[in-house]
Amino acid sequence: MQKLWAGRFQEGASSLLDEFNASLLFDRELYKEDIAGSIAHAKMLAKQEIIKESESKEIIRGLESIKTEIDCGEFIFDIADEDIHMAIEKRLIELVGEVGKKLHTARSRNDQVALDFRLYTLNSSKEIRVQLIENIKTLLEIASKNCEVMIPGMTHLQHAQPINFGFHLLAYISMFKRDVERLDSLIERNNYLPLGCAALAGTPYNSDRDFLSKELGFKEPTINCLDTVSDRDFALDILFAISVAMMHISRLSEELILWSSYEFRFVTIDDKYATGSSIMPQKKNPDVPELLRGKTGRVYGNLISLLTVMKGLPLAYNKDTQEDKEGVFDSVKTIKISLKILKEVMATLRINKENMERACKIGHLSATDLADYLVQKCSIPFREAHFITGKAVAYAEKKEKDLSELDLEELQEVDSRIKKEALESLKLINSMNARDSKGGTATKETLRQCEYFKRWLEGLEVG
Repeated sequence: MQKLWAGRFQEGASSLLDEFNASLLFDRELYKEDIAGSIAHAKMLAKQEIIKESESKEIIRGLESIKTEIDCGEFIFDIADEDIHMAIEKRLIELVGEVGKKLHTARSRNDQVALDFRLYTLNSSKEIRVQLIENIKTLLEIASKNCEVMIPGMTHLQHAQPINFGFHLLAYISMFKRDVERLDSLIERNNYLPLGCAALAGTPYNSDRDFLSKELGFKEPTINCLDTVSDRDFALDILFAISVAMMHISRLSEELILWSSYEFRFVTIDDKYATGSSIMPQKKNPDVPELLRGKTGRVYGNLISLLTVMKGLPLAYNKDTQEDKEGVFDSVKTIKISLKILKEVMATLRINKENMERACKIGHLSATDLADYLVQKCSIPFREAHFITGKAVAYAEKKEKDLSELDLEELQEVDSRIKKEALESLKLINSMNARDSKGGTATKETLRQCEYFKRWLEGLEVG
């Protein structure tokens, strides 16, 4: 069968052009969206009396048969068809005859592909959103059970102040919450119908874009056809959202890698999600978090690639935008499997509480509390209190002790103004629970944060 656009040309396309020009090998991913859009378009054509009702029904019957063929693996994909849109249309004509040629009335491949791809990104965004919420629930369950388990809070990867493990995980929950909100925002921003814009300037047919919009679940039609057929902001939006979410996953993965090492031994990754060495029998490698960390660079590349494709394109549609899909398909697939396995890793993670709390006695985590005590109880200016505390830390280092382990006599060797009540300030558990301002690490405040996220999740489910 000749190409659907062959009327203008004196010679057939070369086999090399077919190979270079075709997108069918990857855009076949859009077959469900393409068929859904075509069914809606056929209904609209009949409603507007552009084609007969009987013709619309025959076209829809053919499209539904094609979907069944593809679902069952019976559809024959031919690279000469160029893309999924022409492959389906050619098969439709084979199934229903000449009436199949009427389907393309009042539309172009430009608005057709814009519709299919936009539907795909919107549906994928909703699926990723669900997975993020499931990960938040998993992390929240762990956090709620570990609001009293102390772990060294760090800056510059150096021991800083005592916090609890639940508080630490709530930081990642906060990140994933923003990822959900970012997806909500892009879904709202891009929920506009491209179909009916035709090639770039609209159509002279009595098309009903409002009907199409309602039929396909969009808020309303896009406002300007010239922009619509060349717009790929919706694809960039999902690539950016995925990149940021993968960055958050990568940061958590880095922590898991560190925490599972012999130097930390804060957590143990389940054997199902670790691998061994081909030469060292004692090894247990954190391959899953390492892969999660590595795949982040992959999705960054997809974002930068599409930004680069789009940066110099004049209006309206250009063939360059055929390069928009593979990166999006890859990023969607990558984050879906990443979120799936991250959830399993976290759900099966063993928390080594004793090692976490033992590590809190390294690094003088309550030093700031001694300085605060000197300011609040001894009326010493903070800069002087900071200096005195530094001397106390140096003294503890000399004694090979943690600051929290010094007795009153030792503290008074540093400064005679230090009284017995300072010993309470230096206790690690008191240091942690002293930070009870909103957003702080005190156990009661961490539990309040857990309740906040639980209410947020309940609101999402109700909504």
